[in-house]
Amino acid sequence: MTATLFTNARLIDPEARSDHPGSLLVENGRITAAGAEVAVPEGANLIDCRGKCLAPGIVDIGVKVCEPGERHKESYRSAGLAAAAGGVTTMVTRPDTTPAIDSPETLEFVTRRANAAAPVNVLPMAALTKGRQGREMTEIGFLMDAGAVAFTDCDHVVTDTKVFSRALTYARSLNALVIAHPQDPGLSDGACVTSGKFASLRGLPAVSPMAERMGLDRDIALLEMTGARYHADQITTARALPALQRAKRNGLDITAGVSIHHLTLNELDVADYRTFFKVKPPLRAEDDRLAVIEALRDGLIDIICSMHTPQDEESKRLPFEEAASGAVALETLLPAALRLVHNGDLDLPTLFAALSLNPARRLGLPCGRLAPGAPADLILFDPDKPFVLDRATLRSKSRNTPFDGQRMQGRVLATYVAGTAVYRSA
Repeated sequence: MTATLFTNARLIDPEARSDHPGSLLVENGRITAAGAEVAVPEGANLIDCRGKCLAPGIVDIGVKVCEPGERHKESYRSAGLAAAAGGVTTMVTRPDTTPAIDSPETLEFVTRRANAAAPVNVLPMAALTKGRQGREMTEIGFLMDAGAVAFTDCDHVVTDTKVFSRALTYARSLNALVIAHPQDPGLSDGACVTSGKFASLRGLPAVSPMAERMGLDRDIALLEMTGARYHADQITTARALPALQRAKRNGLDITAGVSIHHLTLNELDVADYRTFFKVKPPLRAEDDRLAVIEALRDGLIDIICSMHTPQDEESKRLPFEEAASGAVALETLLPAALRLVHNGDLDLPTLFAALSLNPARRLGLPCGRLAPGAPADLILFDPDKPFVLDRATLRSKSRNTPFDGQRMQGRVLATYVAGTAVYRSA
């Protein structure tokens, strides 16, 4: 295979925490050299990056693709094209489909569909309990053999503590990663916004930020008991951060993520009942948003994800309480995350540690780095290019984005999977 040399690039290396000009050599789908001086092999294909940023492709944990059951909302084909256009080279997909991905047969079906239709890497998660109903644990061992990279019931919190502790114990014996949604289900039942003055003024059913803290406290206690590997899918409130910090300090195998919407939007964006801003958990107060950004900067929160949740127009064009939760974000993840860079909250290597390196490490993947030997899953982007987002141009089948009509900054120029271009901007 012909070698490819990316020249005149601004290399964003999250592992070395560096941002400097240089070149990067790819051979046989893998990075073989990177740095200021890289020898050019004879016959190499040269790509001039024109001073733009070259970084590891995004590893996005928690993407919902609606196969099987709701293919009209999102297919592996449409999600894969959206991911490639957004610089996401690995989608880690959720099992909250219809039916849930809770058996090796269902898992093998979606894996075949993904491999046939998506231009990017797709790694499936499987349900932790059958039907995500919290009553009976799935066959974790068989599902791991079939390719499941983690186990989660998504936003269906396992309320039976005995069932959850058994699942954690079994997962620990197999070294399986469990991903949970820290939320007290009783307090959050029926809520669609975060409690406070804004919720009261709008007359909407609300949930206290303490529901997240209570859910996390329970899970941490079970982690102490079982020693399992655990990832909190979204930590969105300041009240939950001290508990997370203590758990890490005590040596528990715990990591945490946050969605791009909770990093860049707050409860006031709901404004006059705008349902595209209805997500789960609900958008939080500005103080919570700032606290979560600080936790991300300090490394307390490890991962940024899109929490891509397609919903069709019919399920969003409803009164706020009745509308479905969720937003698409595969294509908006990077430009929205770059707001944190342009605001001075994060530098690019820290951002890509959360987008690429840390999720790859948590799942035991070799990507997310610019080191020799790593897969050449790369993203070339212009961090400063401005544009106004038009949701009609999104590649997802569903276009329920809260960023429609907003000014954004940062465009993906090209995306490469194993050294092969899967997306180039027009």
